[in-house]
Amino acid sequence: MEPLKRNHKKIISLRQAKKIVAILIFVLFFDFLLFPIPTMANQAVEILNLSQDNQGSIVNGESEINSEMLIDMAEFKGKLPKNDNADIEWSEHFTITAYNSEAGQTDNSPCITANNFNLCERGVEDTIAANFLPFGAKVKIPELFGDRVFVVRDRMNRRFSHRVDVWMIERPDAIKFGVKVAKIEVLK
Repeated sequence: MEPLKRNHKKIISLRQAKKIVAILIFVLFFDFLLFPIPTMANQAVEILNLSQDNQGSIVNGESEINSEMLIDMAEFKGKLPKNDNADIEWSEHFTITAYNSEAGQTDNSPCITANNFNLCERGVEDTIAANFLPFGAKVKIPELFGDRVFVVRDRMNRRFSHRVDVWMIERPDAIKFGVKVAKIEVLK
């Protein structure tokens, strides 16, 4: 305890502390008060352009701005960019294959999945088999299928622990699909 009492003034002097506080106040002032001004100016220009394009009316050389537009400007709408990946829980690259409802590719009840869902009765290609995901998990494969959402309803052989199998109605489609590697996105 004695060394702390002797050296407490050597850590930072009062003069240095005042400088640090002044710098912090300046940074906070700039960040909170001056930073939104360019954003507000850009929004005002956009609103003026929209009101000229949409309404086509100019009053005394200025565009009409309704109260809703002013409220939007005051609330700093659009300050943060929209995150398109907000619904993605995680993503990773996997080997992807395709299969059909045939006894040679499945068990003796080819249309019934591991969670007792009848694929043939539904007839929609939105089912995948994956051993590493729970039943009902929703998955996208944007590189191969765009925004189509698949649901995990089936399982594969135990040896395929890191693979996704997409169910297809027609066998030629599954053969043509072959084996691919693509990123899957597991949705929340």
